[in-house]
Amino acid sequence: MSIPVILASQSKARRDVLFHAGIRPTIRVSHVDEAAVIVNTAAQQGIDPDSMTTQERVPLLARAKAAAVYRDYIAISAAAVAAVGEEHVSRPLTDGFGSIASVMPIHDAIDAEGGMANRAVGPLIIGCDSMFELDGVPYGKPHTVAHARERLALMRGRTGTLWTGHCVIDAATGSMISRASHAEVTFANYSDDNIERYIATGEPLEVAGSFTLDGFGGAFIDGIQGDPSGIIGLSLPLTRQLVEELGISWTDLWNLDRDEQQGTGYGSGKAVDPKAPRDNVNQPGDGFIDCACGHKHWGLNGASGVLLCRRDPESGEITDVLMQHRALWSAEGGTWGIPGGATADGESSLEGALRESFEEANIHPEDIAVVGSYVEDHGPWSYTTVFAFEKPGHTVEPRANDDESLEIAWVPFDKVGSLKLLTAMQTDWPRFEERLRQIAADYEQ
Repeated sequence: MSIPVILASQSKARRDVLFHAGIRPTIRVSHVDEAAVIVNTAAQQGIDPDSMTTQERVPLLARAKAAAVYRDYIAISAAAVAAVGEEHVSRPLTDGFGSIASVMPIHDAIDAEGGMANRAVGPLIIGCDSMFELDGVPYGKPHTVAHARERLALMRGRTGTLWTGHCVIDAATGSMISRASHAEVTFANYSDDNIERYIATGEPLEVAGSFTLDGFGGAFIDGIQGDPSGIIGLSLPLTRQLVEELGISWTDLWNLDRDEQQGTGYGSGKAVDPKAPRDNVNQPGDGFIDCACGHKHWGLNGASGVLLCRRDPESGEITDVLMQHRALWSAEGGTWGIPGGATADGESSLEGALRESFEEANIHPEDIAVVGSYVEDHGPWSYTTVFAFEKPGHTVEPRANDDESLEIAWVPFDKVGSLKLLTAMQTDWPRFEERLRQIAADYEQ
């Protein structure tokens, strides 16, 4: 079995570099404040932030991004370790909907399923950051048309250096290693009209140095001295070296077969939701699976979500449930359900639920206590509902972190059943409501 890779970046270019090298990573965005990292590090070192070289900045930021995702990973693992209660399993296709085929302690279920947290090696977390340097001045993303126009005019007919910082963390051991790659880039003597038409594509606004090698801007690059993949945003040679310095074989990261790798794009060979926004992140495990029940279900490895409850601090009774108002483009769009999604390759259903609930609804795993689960097992596909309570003294501030929700909101416990619920949630809610009341009565705050 391959070692899972987590890419701490939403960059499609970096995903594609890994994909075409035989690796489909799980994507986790770091949400690092890059400017604050530079300022805080400079303050610790007693230096002026502007005196930090590009060569110093990019590995620093790569480490910060990888470390942020590693902390999130550790929080998910800790929440899984602290889980209590029971896992109830229903096999509706053989025993009928609502029947319970088995009950076991949730820790036994976690141990049986495995997941990333139980690995001796990995997952590997890869963080990257790129900056373009011209005349000793570092340039990141221009963000605005005016800045892009100014930079592209400055770069015309000249040669600069693209620096990319890399950091690899073995999450099983916490071992971290980082370095930077660089390549010299020589630009064509393009015209003002070329600049304006390139800016109109939108491409140069959100890329380091205002250019790309693998997009519209590639035609205006006359020459490269160094590693081309580093210019795209992830140096394959350097990343391989870092992985091997951690004592891991690069080929152990391959999780794609040749047909998938030579498909039509990232994630090809896996049917994805055609209605999803074009820039949606495609995770390993995303896709539809044909089920014996006659329906297509989302999640090649199954799917899971978190049903989070808030309790009265005095009585312990449930007062509210955190609900997701589903985006109109999604399946049964406009209905209400719980935040969740497809389980990624190598994840347990609990890990997937905690990851998805953070990505979709801003539910931080350190703020909740897992108190049980329910699995609807269809054989080739299953959905796991993870029951959780907001921890005493902790406050979950709901927020739609991506485009899969119209809103995320606390809904009074006795009002959930009156919402227009996702069909499966509508079916399960009466049993969930009863079980949650019992868990609340038995669980000490």
